[in-house]
Amino acid sequence: MTTDRGYPAPPALVEHARRFWTSGGQPPVPRVAATVLLLRPAREGYEAYLIRRVAAMAFGGMYAFPGGGVDPSDSTTGVDWAGPTPASWGETLALAPAAAQAVVCAAAREVFEEAGVLLAGPDGSRVVGDVSDDSWERARADLEQRRTGFAELLARRGLTLRSDLLLPWSRWVTPEFEPRRFDTYFFVALLPEGQRTRDVSGEADHTLWIRPADACARAGAGELSMLPPTLVTLGEVAACPDLDAVARAASARDAATPITPRLDLSDPDDPRFHLT
Repeated sequence: MTTDRGYPAPPALVEHARRFWTSGGQPPVPRVAATVLLLRPAREGYEAYLIRRVAAMAFGGMYAFPGGGVDPSDSTTGVDWAGPTPASWGETLALAPAAAQAVVCAAAREVFEEAGVLLAGPDGSRVVGDVSDDSWERARADLEQRRTGFAELLARRGLTLRSDLLLPWSRWVTPEFEPRRFDTYFFVALLPEGQRTRDVSGEADHTLWIRPADACARAGAGELSMLPPTLVTLGEVAACPDLDAVARAASARDAATPITPRLDLSDPDDPRFHLT
């Protein structure tokens, strides 16, 4: 989804930018992160999973995809792995193999922590089914509270990380004026059969499944608040007629070159983001 007029800028971000530029502040170093756009078949086409960040968080009040920063535990080398190798992922993401493995692990970990969806299975050809019972919920909570690591959780359950279930899509870097910045790798994944999303994260106050085109339309009407990375990604996915087309599109995507929204304040009454 593109527009010559750019994308509306929330007032809070505009104020951040003005204070930053007035004070001559130094931009924080972006933290490497990963996020996952979950998709599932629907009666008409397919739907995307969105969460609304709680107001107290960075980007609070905005709809986004499950995701978060890479954790030191994501670099654990002992994780049982299926799908493209870390070296192959490194070529796709323009990262060293170890760094690429950490990003992929972070994507899988975050979507389990925030949506209760586990992209893993007993081997490289299967995926676990329902993971919503009390035992799994305790495991998810332990992971979220960092009482255990993702590799440890998988090993205890005899599971293999299915990196092939993650499709690389894009890379976005937070503008320099933001007090918390992220260098985020975006992935797409199909909701595994037998699993369901659960509103389990304390970082979200609302979740919904919605057709990507409908999400874009509601954002344009002011009903859903989104920042450019979410809105643009939904628009790009919405251009695909079905889930097979999404997978084909992902195979041709540039997931390594960073995109940074640029804030244009030339019209004080209508600040806009443009993409660079």
